[in-house]
Amino acid sequence: MKAVIAFATALLLTGGSPAGADTPSENIPVKPAAQPQDISQLDEIAADYIMLTLAMGEKEPGYVDAYYGPKTWAALAKKQERSLAELGEEVARLKARIHALPKDADQARQRFLLAQLEAARTRIAMLSGEVLPFAEEAKGLFGVTPEILPLSEYDSVLAQVDRLIPGKGHLAARVDAFEDQYIIPKEHLKTVFDTAIAECKRRTQIYFDLPEDENFRMEFVTGKSWSGYNYYQGRYQSLIQINTDLPIRISRAVDLGCHEGYPGHHVYNMLLEKNLVNSLGWQEFSIYPLYSPQSLIAEGSANYGIRLAFPGEERLQYEREVLYPLAGLDPDSAEAYWALQNAKDALSGARITIAQQYLDGEITREQAIELTRKYQLVSEDRARQLIDFNDQYRSYVINYGLGQDMVQLWIEAQGTAPVWRWKAMERLLSKPMLPEDLIVGD
Repeated sequence: MKAVIAFATALLLTGGSPAGADTPSENIPVKPAAQPQDISQLDEIAADYIMLTLAMGEKEPGYVDAYYGPKTWAALAKKQERSLAELGEEVARLKARIHALPKDADQARQRFLLAQLEAARTRIAMLSGEVLPFAEEAKGLFGVTPEILPLSEYDSVLAQVDRLIPGKGHLAARVDAFEDQYIIPKEHLKTVFDTAIAECKRRTQIYFDLPEDENFRMEFVTGKSWSGYNYYQGRYQSLIQINTDLPIRISRAVDLGCHEGYPGHHVYNMLLEKNLVNSLGWQEFSIYPLYSPQSLIAEGSANYGIRLAFPGEERLQYEREVLYPLAGLDPDSAEAYWALQNAKDALSGARITIAQQYLDGEITREQAIELTRKYQLVSEDRARQLIDFNDQYRSYVINYGLGQDMVQLWIEAQGTAPVWRWKAMERLLSKPMLPEDLIVGD
């Protein structure tokens, strides 16, 4: 097995590939002739980290969220037969090799790799059968310990929504019935989403210099526990999938256009590839393990990107003037729906509390579904989908609400003018940032 890893490392450092290998999309730089010894050691560690992550992807489908390095390496990983115990030992070896490097050499890369490896160690333990408490799992995988507030903290928000949607019966049922007036007819879905994504891109391009050949392909799918997903393909290309299992309301067009596209996941992955992989040769960023601190940065920035691109009432104005007519909805009713969505935003933390209680065994699945209906104000079908997400992705749920809060506090501490906030966003998406870097002092 060491021979396989050594072969991969040699391939990285020389920029070459075996005869007949598929090379056009590999983005592997040639190592400069003269380079400090500690840098070359770090490149070797990065190569072994990639092979480790690919091997873990063979153990758990979906573990590797994106990879656009050499296809030869992915093929090698499929041939490897390392046990979880062996992968755990490799994590320990890689961490020891990083700790042995000079502390002043590429500190950002060292910190990033150590954090990613700690997440890999945690995930290996979970795959080996270890069940961790929700907060400990979240810290091990994503680098932060979430604050779990009691659900009673959100009762005042429910009271506010109750005043917005008066009537009798279950509040969630009333909200769901009200929101059903804003469903995008299926025949208008593609037009509405294409238009919204184009506007998200236009607003992002004002501040970001995007690669000229960047693009994405959009698909509508079914049978998923999520509402949207970006599969980054490398070379500045993405596949964006939108789940149509449940009716899609008008607010989701801008939400998903920004979150999955611009300035969200598509832009995040592009900037890492452009600035770190292609420009600096930091190959560890050509692979993205889903269960890692990267995901808090990715999801938090993608959620905050919606507010950054459409601040204040700009979103209401755009949806009312452009998207509502395209969807065949009444523009005069846009303000009432917008007010409800703003009120519901304050319930995002309740999703984490319910996930913690459910995954820690404090409540049953049916209790989790009912609490989700109450505190997320959704239909029973949508509540079941959200709990299905918890079953599949577990503590990953913290990356949305908590991630957004952390990103927002950090970016808005950089300045109030839009240009400064966009510059901070670009820095966040282009550097080896960790969740701990987002903590703003008092």
